[in-house]
Amino acid sequence: MTILQLKYVIAIDEECSMRKAADRLYVSQPGLSSAVRDLESEIGIQIFERVHNGVVTTSAGASFIAYARNAVEQFEKVENKYLNSGSQKQTFSVSMQHYTIAVNAFIDTVKEFDLDEYQYSIRETQTSEVIEDVKTLRSEVGVIALSDFNKNTFKKVFADASLEFHELFSRDSYVYLRKDHPLAEKDEISLEELHDYPCMVFDQGDNTSFYYREEALATYDYKKVISTNERATSIELMLGLNGYAVGAAMLGDSLNESELTAIKLKEEEKLLFGYITRKGSELSKMGCAFVEKLEAYR
Repeated sequence: MTILQLKYVIAIDEECSMRKAADRLYVSQPGLSSAVRDLESEIGIQIFERVHNGVVTTSAGASFIAYARNAVEQFEKVENKYLNSGSQKQTFSVSMQHYTIAVNAFIDTVKEFDLDEYQYSIRETQTSEVIEDVKTLRSEVGVIALSDFNKNTFKKVFADASLEFHELFSRDSYVYLRKDHPLAEKDEISLEELHDYPCMVFDQGDNTSFYYREEALATYDYKKVISTNERATSIELMLGLNGYAVGAAMLGDSLNESELTAIKLKEEEKLLFGYITRKGSELSKMGCAFVEKLEAYR
């Protein structure tokens, strides 16, 4: 089975005629018929039934041609990307936990590479998906934070997935609150003082283990917990419910984040920020620029 044979049967299906398909494809009708017979023999089904005024596609043939179309479309995408250099776009992908610094670094990187054509992507997602994205090359870089509690476990996870963790910097643990929160005037807050307020944590899907939590102090017995999967939603809940979140005092410049403040926690656990890459791989120019932007947050 070849891509050429798949293109042949697609053309015949669209034209409902061997002759018209042969004319469209600039091949002889006997040669086209022979190629189809060879394909039908190879896959063990009859794709077309010959009738007096042309051909009709059998039900089995219609199912096969549906797969053939998809295969030809994917093949043409590969051709366009790697053989037609004139239309090749710059690509760059990043996956990350829910941290503003990675978004800001991505923005600065895109601005630096101000190209006419590009295809970039950034995925703010669960810890396990950040790891899987980099492992499968869906993303070139994954931005992740490790706590004192889970860093040794994750170093083994990274090794098993053929990933390398590159340390950037560490930060003390803080609590995020709305600026007019009843506790917002304190210089330091304990988790015990926050006991009656809801704590926001990011949902980790099927990985419910504390090791996959991206917040510090993951094993603390919080009285009230609300899980979300989006940073903006978490912030809105904090503002609306006098909630809080545990983080590293790295607030961004977006409108809703400007309504929050960060206060040092009495309980201490550092968050170690870094990025993961495939072991032995070299970063692209954009990847290097992105890492440089992250390092600026030291």
